[in-house]
Amino acid sequence: MSDIAEQEVRVEALRRSRGEEHSETLAALLDLAELMWKEGRLAAARPIEEQVVTARLRLFGEKHADTLKAMGKLATTIGAQGDLARARAMQERIVELAADVWGEDGRDTWRALNNLAGTVAAQGDLIAARELLVATLAAMTRLWGEEDGDSLAAMGNLAAVLWQVGERDEAFWLQEQVVETRRRVSGDADPATRAAVVAFELMQRDSGF
Repeated sequence: MSDIAEQEVRVEALRRSRGEEHSETLAALLDLAELMWKEGRLAAARPIEEQVVTARLRLFGEKHADTLKAMGKLATTIGAQGDLARARAMQERIVELAADVWGEDGRDTWRALNNLAGTVAAQGDLIAARELLVATLAAMTRLWGEEDGDSLAAMGNLAAVLWQVGERDEAFWLQEQVVETRRRVSGDADPATRAAVVAFELMQRDSGF
């Protein structure tokens, strides 16, 4: 039985024993959607995420960690399907509420801003994305250090945006730091390390470094 099939069985069991909108059922539904996402089945994942968001909005309201996390997952799916304007609007709302829910220096608050920056960049608004990422990276390194996984993710995102706006020396240097740090902290086999190496190699080929 596949991971998705096993999770579908678990969801049905929770529906029968706990109810459609029990917290465990909703969490299991999001886990199911994530498994579908990993297989590229976004069209199947989206209605599940929409169901969870609708239920959590009704149960908890917007200003609740579980609601915002579900909204964030849905926004990512919507953006991946090409509706960047709707994804951005949802992510902007999450950012508006994040400080009250997670605190101004909460990890999820800054993750939300990093996610928004990615969508803004995908829309082609590179200057705005750069401003968001500079602020995000500064906060993350202050709070958790340069070797933290979220800091490195923001650094890689900023490197990509700088590369696109023509600041290639700075972008190349940042991406090199990401690769070196991920190798040292997580090793060459880590998926995030491999992804960073691929991005760095693309920069090298494109620039002739």
